[in-house]
Amino acid sequence: MAEEQSFAVLSDGAFFVVYRTIDGHPAVSYSRDRGRSWETPSYMRFADGRLVKHPRAANFVWRCANGKYLYWFHNHGGRFIREHPRRPSIAYRDRNPAWLAAGEEIASPRGKILRWSEPEIVLYDDDPMVGISYPDLIEDRGNFYLTETQKDVARTHLLDRSLLEGLWGQFENRRLTREGLLVELGSRGATVPPRVKAPELPAFLRRSNRPDYGAEDLRAGFTIEAILRLDSPSAGQVVADNRTPEGKGFALVTAAGGKLELILNDGRTESRWTSDAGRLEAGKRHHLAAIVDGGPKVILFVLDGRLCDGGEERQFGWGRYNPNLLSANGAEMLRLGQSLKGRIERLRIYSRALRVSEVIGNWRAEFGL
Repeated sequence: MAEEQSFAVLSDGAFFVVYRTIDGHPAVSYSRDRGRSWETPSYMRFADGRLVKHPRAANFVWRCANGKYLYWFHNHGGRFIREHPRRPSIAYRDRNPAWLAAGEEIASPRGKILRWSEPEIVLYDDDPMVGISYPDLIEDRGNFYLTETQKDVARTHLLDRSLLEGLWGQFENRRLTREGLLVELGSRGATVPPRVKAPELPAFLRRSNRPDYGAEDLRAGFTIEAILRLDSPSAGQVVADNRTPEGKGFALVTAAGGKLELILNDGRTESRWTSDAGRLEAGKRHHLAAIVDGGPKVILFVLDGRLCDGGEERQFGWGRYNPNLLSANGAEMLRLGQSLKGRIERLRIYSRALRVSEVIGNWRAEFGL
């Protein structure tokens, strides 16, 4: 299936086209003769060679005035399930949130091609069943606007320029982010202490001043970042844990299959999500970040500069947490490295959801890349 082609013209005159398929990945091709013939289509890939995931939904590419590119997609592998022919609509679902990746031209033996950054969430709706699709980009006097709709309501959004600059600068970013830093422990060659006073994390919900005293969504978040080296990636090792005996708080632990798992509990409800399978390796120095984003209510893992996308194991690399979660605050003390087979070299906790581009900058700064 090849539908809804979107194209851009590169600086050397080549045409780049991207379009949706039913395979869980978008397809791309280049023309070097003004569209008269095209290279054999292939699935779109990020700069490191990983396949881009995208369902049967509109995905668009735009060339901007600065010579860089933006790509709209949904960052999950929804596909037509052939063993369920009466349920073809599954390939169209989950158009919320919407993501952007940034592209830049690089040289190749056959001419200019595009390489693509790790993505960021650009738009979301609180109702996960609401779709966001059929976009277009307007660039006007230094401002960028996205238009979008889903059959019913058309909307226009002014984009945060810093989000775009972060995407465009991702391949060169080596800046260590300190905004919102609550905890910073450890240094190269030294391990972090086993216990420290737990930071006060932002609340996600609070009682409002409305007449009915209903919930006010603060759209807050936080990020746990660590550098660690494990002798074994076996399950049950604690990186950080502030939970009370009743389980209230958060924990970042290793899970079966070479994964990390983040657990969030407010004493009333619990949510959890894991990183991609097989990414933790014995003896390797890893940089990781677990991001809790209270806007779209998702948990993201970034491991060694790559946003977890689910790999071949699952459709989604990002997971939704319970929107009724009050906070992830727990015990007075934060326990670090319990039963850890290895060591934690660095640990940071931020009072906000870092952008993927910021985490990548931290990774490069720490590893001298």
